[in-house]
Amino acid sequence: MRGIHEQRLHYFVEAVRLGSVRAAADALDIAPSAVSRQIAQVEAELGVDLIERHRRGITPTEAGRLVLDYFRQRQTQLDGLRDAIADLQGLRTGRVVLAIGEGFIGDLSRSLGDFSARHPEIEVRVNVVGTNEVIRQVMEDEAQLGLVFNPPRDPHLRVHGSRGQPLYAMVAPEHPLAATQGPVTLTELGQHRLALPDISYGIRQMLDAVEQAAGQRLAPTLTCNTFALLKHYAQQGGVTLLPLFAATQELDSGALRALPLADPGFARAHVELVTRLGRKLSRAADELRTSLVQQMTAFR
Repeated sequence: MRGIHEQRLHYFVEAVRLGSVRAAADALDIAPSAVSRQIAQVEAELGVDLIERHRRGITPTEAGRLVLDYFRQRQTQLDGLRDAIADLQGLRTGRVVLAIGEGFIGDLSRSLGDFSARHPEIEVRVNVVGTNEVIRQVMEDEAQLGLVFNPPRDPHLRVHGSRGQPLYAMVAPEHPLAATQGPVTLTELGQHRLALPDISYGIRQMLDAVEQAAGQRLAPTLTCNTFALLKHYAQQGGVTLLPLFAATQELDSGALRALPLADPGFARAHVELVTRLGRKLSRAADELRTSLVQQMTAFR
């Protein structure tokens, strides 16, 4: 790889990650032709094609996947070097990247406030994404820690904290379901306007599994990737499905009520704090890991 400019590799990696040259150009705020030119220069230096172009975007060739692995290993090594230097300085400095689902924001903010007060020189970067993206960022070492709701089993992930967090139907106090005697069934959910996150989120994946087992399929009237809109929709007469910790403020204020769900599959939901198996955490990341498990409501 001698002679390959790291910035050119970054253009290639972004194009593959986002699925197209245009998407990478938008993310990097440069012209698509500039991204294509940088990728072409890397291909010329290596003497191989790195991407295959399709109608819907691009995919890496076999050689391209090798270059991706190389780039990620370099980034991991650089992060490791920074962590080692930070460790030599104790907990006075450091940087931790944490990938989380949106439902954790309120709960996390309280724990982060305490952590930052104790370690003001440690920078914490939080990436708010869906379940699948949390796992990807952790697996590809873009984030040291991941907070995730009901992730799929993965032998390459190490679980540092886990707690059962069942899903509930969230409705306004005056909603007809609020007067229902007993847990809410799938059939009853299907009779009301339902708002759900998309399939990249653990909530939707859990509902999908329950639907398949029951032989039923619900048709949401709203699909979105922001919990704030889901909760607002429920307050305006709709229904959404959330764990309790994701709606603490609305439940405490009385804006929403949490109704248990009848299907036992919903009770098997859980939250996890994960890292990539084999990754050595810096002292800063390890301190944050301990703090989150001990202080977050989601793990109680």
